[in-house]
Amino acid sequence: MKRSLQSFVEYLQIEKNYSHYTIERYQRDIDEFYLFMNEQGIDDLKSLEFQDARLFLTVLHGRNLSKRTIARKTSCLRSFFKFLMREEIVKDNPFSLVSLPKKEHSLPRFLYEEELGRLFSSIDSTNPIGKRDLALLEILYATGARVSECCDIQLNDMDLTLGTVLLHGKGKKDRYVPIGEYARLAISSFLKDGRGALLGSKKSHSTLMVNFRGDPLTPRGVRYILSSLMNKAVEGSTLHPHMLRHSFATHLLNNGADLRTVQELLGHSAISSTQVYTHVTKEQLRKVYLATHPRA
Repeated sequence: MKRSLQSFVEYLQIEKNYSHYTIERYQRDIDEFYLFMNEQGIDDLKSLEFQDARLFLTVLHGRNLSKRTIARKTSCLRSFFKFLMREEIVKDNPFSLVSLPKKEHSLPRFLYEEELGRLFSSIDSTNPIGKRDLALLEILYATGARVSECCDIQLNDMDLTLGTVLLHGKGKKDRYVPIGEYARLAISSFLKDGRGALLGSKKSHSTLMVNFRGDPLTPRGVRYILSSLMNKAVEGSTLHPHMLRHSFATHLLNNGADLRTVQELLGHSAISSTQVYTHVTKEQLRKVYLATHPRA
């Protein structure tokens, strides 16, 4: 079973070019299924049947997981067993006939421009950590980068003269994204007076964003930093990296950007993924209308 998982991980890395974060998520989902197999006394992948897959889904539903999470785990296991069939490790895919739960169509959460203004103003950028935090926040909001893309930015990916950054997207699909003056100034200040101080004299690497020890910043580290900043700006509030990506897209559309441009900037392969933000802008228009029209 361990060898099967390792082979699948290598397949995701080499053939599918999945990101490190995505592969970690697949591993956790499969490890969770292995734990279920152990609890059920199943010690062989070949002996799994459709009923076992259904029972696993019942267990997931019993934990009150969201439909989105259950659908993701099911899709992961379906891909895993499809790979095992290709490698002739198993004969059948017990998840092939399992139907995915219908996705919940919730609108993405974003921050208003005023909220972002308060967040930026709350950062003390007079010290190396503050300069790093401001540069991190500016990059995420200026580019709409995914958290993994932000963590992967190398020094030579930045061109502060042209005002662009090269982002390494899903499936090794790279894209150049412009950055504005605020982001350029924050990054320049961090590179001049912050990054070197955090690295110290004993460490040297080319990753742009670093933690307080001077090591490359991880997605988990980014989430912790953003939550801390948001809680400081608005007590009791949390901020996830994807909220900045959602804010980036929503604000562009609200201010007149066309859908195709936003699609390119976000690195979406299908425009349907970008269209969700038009629903956000329409909902915002409706709220403004209801709040301001005399006969609303």
